[in-house]
Amino acid sequence: SLKEKIKGIKAFAFDIDGVLTDGGILATLDGELLRTFDAKDGFALRMASMKGYHLAIITGGRSESIRKRFRTCGIKEEDVYLGSRVKIDDFDDFCRRHGISHDEVMYFGDDLPDIPVMQACGCGVCPSDAVDDVLGIADIISSRPGGKGCAREILEKVMRLQGKWILDVQEYKRHF
Repeated sequence: SLKEKIKGIKAFAFDIDGVLTDGGILATLDGELLRTFDAKDGFALRMASMKGYHLAIITGGRSESIRKRFRTCGIKEEDVYLGSRVKIDDFDDFCRRHGISHDEVMYFGDDLPDIPVMQACGCGVCPSDAVDDVLGIADIISSRPGGKGCAREILEKVMRLQGKWILDVQEYKRHF
């Protein structure tokens, strides 16, 4: 059952564009690509990091700003995969390095390159505005679109189900 799958989750992995952003990219004159992230998603990532979940970013994006953004959320530099073209390979590497099985990972994706990982992981999640092919295979479809709290919604539900959605402000202060 889905509830049993969720109880076994020990890690979360995320695509960026269209999941942790709304998919909009602003290009500067010097070629830097700028993205907007939801602060509530960021807080949920911090909570997951504090509670001992392994976290990964697996994105086709190449901007170092992505690595910097997610460092502030407690994601280790080696768990941010930039320029990922075959996401399943990076997903396999993440699982191997942390000694976790595919079944213990919840993956958030929204477009065709995410499908192999969504099919391999323990629970595939997508935002409400994912492409049709992804909507058709996701285990969970967030009620929220990409970049507008879809990660927060599902992370909070998973952590509540596992009894881990509890903020200790002193612990938070120590970590962040």
